[in-house]
Amino acid sequence: MDTSPQRKDTPVPAAAPVRASIAAFNPDHRPAPALMAARVLDLQATVLTHDTFEASAAAFAGEVATLLRFDRVAIGFTQGAHTKVVAVSHTADLPAGTELLDAFAAAMEESLDQSSTVVLPAEAGARPLITLAHAELSRRYGGAVCTVPLVRGGRTFGALTLARAEGARPARDEIALCEHIACMIGPVLELKREGERPWHSRLSRAVRNLAKQIAAPGHTGRKAAAALGVVALLAIFFVPVQYRIGAQARIEGSVQRALIAPSDGFLRQIHVRPGDTVKQDQVLAELAEEDLGSEKRKWQSELTQHENAASAALARTDRAQYVINQSKADEARAQLDLVERQLGRTRVVAPFDGVVIKGDLSQSLGAPLRRGDVLLTIAPADRFRLLIEVDERDIADVAPGQKGSVALGALTERALPFRVARVTPVATARDGRNFFEVEAELNEPAPLRPGLRGVAKIDAGTSSIAWAWTHRFFDWVRFALWSWGV
Repeated sequence: MDTSPQRKDTPVPAAAPVRASIAAFNPDHRPAPALMAARVLDLQATVLTHDTFEASAAAFAGEVATLLRFDRVAIGFTQGAHTKVVAVSHTADLPAGTELLDAFAAAMEESLDQSSTVVLPAEAGARPLITLAHAELSRRYGGAVCTVPLVRGGRTFGALTLARAEGARPARDEIALCEHIACMIGPVLELKREGERPWHSRLSRAVRNLAKQIAAPGHTGRKAAAALGVVALLAIFFVPVQYRIGAQARIEGSVQRALIAPSDGFLRQIHVRPGDTVKQDQVLAELAEEDLGSEKRKWQSELTQHENAASAALARTDRAQYVINQSKADEARAQLDLVERQLGRTRVVAPFDGVVIKGDLSQSLGAPLRRGDVLLTIAPADRFRLLIEVDERDIADVAPGQKGSVALGALTERALPFRVARVTPVATARDGRNFFEVEAELNEPAPLRPGLRGVAKIDAGTSSIAWAWTHRFFDWVRFALWSWGV
């Protein structure tokens, strides 16, 4: 069916005939332009004051029938390839499929197929039009029939059919007034109808209209945009791209050495703080030596006493007493050796060149320490490892040997490449999430420090962009359905 706008059988009249037709319905003899504007505003108010489209259409049909003195006015809108009558004046709750509605719908489709106003009986000398459906409607219900297409933006979307049971055919001025009202009020009804349509129906209609515009001649810009959209859609679904798993990452030293308190005592001096670079055998902290010094003097005194007693017993040839004193001297000597070794460990030194990453004891001078308390933690300053916190949903796609890159918050200008070295087999729960720690080796030197954090991307094969964007959602849906027992 060709629905492109054509020249109507009854053209829209000039201002003077319209004013004359308005004047015919002007009992107060007010100026024609003012009356025309008032009538249009009244009809618009009738349409807009109702909440639903059906109520607006029914009220509009009744107002038009009263204003133009027609016995029955029907309004229909296209639905696909057919026309559906949505309102008929002077009729309440007319069931669908009745002969009256079918006759009105056929007359509307006949007018829409020809994109012209159809009037029966036709005016002498008018352009010949097909009027079979109008003749059938007139034969069944008698009188004159007129159908005016509803047009918006060059597209017909419905029709207005008016029937007069007795009397002459509608005059040219009446037809012109009907076309004028249809042109002004029809689009308002169409907007209300579109507003009540479900979203999927509006979307499908917009797609169909776009397809028609693309298929029609011209519209080069829209055709190019549609072609690009199709190409992009095909690329999203079928072109394989590198799939990368993203996760939080942090930098740590390749080795972390904890320095502990060698014995019970008190902290006397601290020489470094976290972030300081240290050299091997550098003194980092000192423990108080007073208690150990007293202990050393005690055992030295006992050692001297037992040695003197052993020498006296040997001079007296008292072998039993000699053996006893010699054993006590050996015990004192062992205790003295232990205290001297503890005194040697009161100075905590760096086991290798590195950087202090934990242990700020500058505010704890004089605090008591127990043997085994961690004082400082040192890591190498030039050897690092990358720890990546991979979510449990993605860990199945990670394996040793895979490559990737990491962007650190302190080095945003470039991403550092790495290689996955080890996947921790035990999950860690933290901050409401479950993840696995993946250890990776950096492939390029960089000015790093332990504790830097960033985001790592692990290359995990190829996939389509659509799968990469949606697989987590579908995994969640499948898991949820299984949990619910569906």
